[in-house]
Amino acid sequence: MAVKIRLKRLGKIRSPHYRIVVMDSRTKRDGRAIEEIGLYQPKNDPSVIKVDSERAQYWLGVGAQPTEAVVTIFKRSGDWQKFTGEGGEAGIDPQATPADKVALFNAALAEADNEPSTAAISKGKKKAAEADEAGAETADEA
Repeated sequence: MAVKIRLKRLGKIRSPHYRIVVMDSRTKRDGRAIEEIGLYQPKNDPSVIKVDSERAQYWLGVGAQPTEAVVTIFKRSGDWQKFTGEGGEAGIDPQATPADKVALFNAALAEADNEPSTAAISKGKKKAAEADEAGAETADEA
């Protein structure tokens, strides 16, 4: 049985997400996988690449053939250099840390305590328009 390491496509149209999987070469692109060893999300900036290095080394060691796209991903993660013994640069750009929503809320709350508060209820569009007309009529009378 010929085993390949390739990408399994997930996600919506124009929003692809891939899983790096080990599959029999005769199965469909999105068919049943033997094992999932990583993921790749190319639309994020920078791209998200997560590879289980230990499992990738195992499958490469037992003869699984990676596709060209997977070799490129393995080169970025450093797994290909480990397997072949080549030297070279390996590096995945780190993801930006997501903003801590609780900290942002507490900061905004602290700023709001120092400023005068305003009314939290706004008038509807019709009532605001009527109030503007009434204000214009009083200005015309004067």
